[in-house]
Parts: sequence; C-alpha cells; structure tokens
Amino acid sequence: MKKLIFILFVALFGYKQMFAGKIKNLYAQKKSDVQVMDKGVVVKILSDDNIGSRHQKFILKLDSGITVMITHNIDLAKRINSLSIGDEVEFYGEYEYNSRGGVVHWTHHDPKKYHKNGWLKHNGVTYQ
Repeated sequence: MKKLIFILFVALFGYKQMFAGKIKNLYAQKKSDVQVMDKGVVVKILSDDNIGSRHQKFILKLDSGITVMITHNIDLAKRINSLSIGDEVEFYGEYEYNSRGGVVHWTHHDPKKYHKNGWLKHNGVTYQ
C-alpha cells in the first residue's frame, strides 16, 4: 500500500512539474494557442469586459515572475465573486502571448467542443 501511495505521489508531482515554468518558456518564445496549467497570486482586478461575451478579468503573478491576464467568460461559467488582491488562483486554459506576459482564456467549458475545457480554482471551488 505504501508503495502505491508513493507511486501516485510521484506521478502527481511529476505531472505538476511538467507544467511549472511552461508559461515563462512560451513567453520567451512568443508562442500562443497553447494549453497551460499553473497558479498565481492576484495582483490586479480589472473591470469586466461587457462587449460581446462578458468576461471577468484579473492579473495573476506566477511563481516564475511572469504576469498573465485571465479572461474568464462569465456568460458560460460562474464568476469568482469573492476574488481579492493577494488571493491564489489555479487555472487551466489557452495561453496567448503578448508583451506584458500574456493572456489565458478558455478557462471554462466550450459548449461547441472546439476547445479543451478549462477551469479556474479559487478557495477550493472550481469554476468552469
């Protein structure tokens, strides 16, 4: 039993390590349209974008020092109402390069199934 728990721990740890630093590398290479998973601390909460599909927007600082803007479609998924500066948010979505660090979108389900389903996690709650 201990051996199985150890194997599962290593598998999970290795999986998370696979994503660590990925955004920093994508930023350096100016790459876009890549699925990413990471976490960061909220450094700025922006006004919602209410033109077309509505999006909740905020900026996270990642452990790598890179900042990314999260654009979370609140017409397709619930918004994070209790979000505050200093909160940690985990995410899985599609990365788009820009000179400020990048944007992560598709942090929700895709009803047309063109994109992989993404998510946000905040205070133990998953938003997708």
